[in-house]
Amino acid sequence: MARVYVSAVMDATLEQAWGFLRDFGRLGEYHPFFRDAYIEDGRAADQVGCVRHFTVRDGGGFLREQLLALSDDTHRCRYRILHIDAPWTHYVAEMHLLPVTEGDRCFGEWWAEFEVPAAEEAAAVARVADTFRTFFACVDAEFGRAR
Repeated sequence: MARVYVSAVMDATLEQAWGFLRDFGRLGEYHPFFRDAYIEDGRAADQVGCVRHFTVRDGGGFLREQLLALSDDTHRCRYRILHIDAPWTHYVAEMHLLPVTEGDRCFGEWWAEFEVPAAEEAAAVARVADTFRTFFACVDAEFGRAR
């Protein structure tokens, strides 16, 4: 089983970072790896069970992900991949945010576990880690200069 863990301190408050990252349907507006993101069937982007559909910019096909949990109290969300144009299975990821009181910033951690053929594991882990790091960098880009 492949495992990925990425953490970062972001130059945004907890409220800013959570408000930005909790929107499950907004991905295509800011993440440079993806485009054309939308929530299927007109469901709300914060409704557990909703499915996000988006296209990978580098020609990597499309993905469908289902929101499994979202908590505004603990600043966590969990989701799974329903479809990916890659030989990955049983992919589940979770993102969690915590306040950093020094400097009024935010700590984020994001992890995933999934099955992938052994020969492709290193590349898959690097790709997922880069994707998570970029999410955190997008928060910095959105709020870091405004503070």
